[in-house]
Amino acid sequence: MKILIVEDEPTVAQFISQGLVQAGHVCETANDGETGLKLALDADKLGIYDVIILDRMLPKMDGLEVLQKLREANIATPTLFLSAKNKVEDKVTGLRAGADDYLTKPFAFEELLARVEILASRAASSSSSNTELTLGDLKLDLINRRVLRDGQEIDLQSKEFKLLEYLMLNEDKIVTRTMLLEKVWEYNFDPQTNVIDVHISRLRNKIDKGFAYPMIETIRGAGYKISSRN
Repeated sequence: MKILIVEDEPTVAQFISQGLVQAGHVCETANDGETGLKLALDADKLGIYDVIILDRMLPKMDGLEVLQKLREANIATPTLFLSAKNKVEDKVTGLRAGADDYLTKPFAFEELLARVEILASRAASSSSSNTELTLGDLKLDLINRRVLRDGQEIDLQSKEFKLLEYLMLNEDKIVTRTMLLEKVWEYNFDPQTNVIDVHISRLRNKIDKGFAYPMIETIRGAGYKISSRN
């Protein structure tokens, strides 16, 4: 899981980041609202962040404004407000602005970790609630583990199926090598292997070769993208 931490207090940001990394997650930090907003907006094109931890009182742009701009841009990444503002009206304002949770400072790291993992779990459950994914003439049945293109059944190995599922969940978005390693192979580091290239090649041969048009595109220097020409 990759988490964006927008926090202007260096010691707090480092404390959170270290704890999350030790728990097996990947973190990126920003120390002001403008930087945090830019990272979140840029990353949404790639679907990078699973959760955003956002301070309320930030330099350059207040956390409340950051969140409002994210929601106006239709970015639904689960967001947890972390703030010293602990009055009921502050919490209500934050939640009404689009926050998924609100935790006040000082806080116990164990509680922060639990809240973050719950938010990510809920989002994952929501995104996978449909039992079938469809992209053009390509259909993926999540229950029966079947794949069809133009009505023709395609036999995929387990990792190939999971790879295709992740690509389809991120339709028309660039999926990076890091994202694939984390989400499909569950690596939190790059083991310097060509496993992704091999599986992408196999997947292309199965779902693109012999059909009207290719769906998997290599974005040089960035990653891969699946889309329909329709």
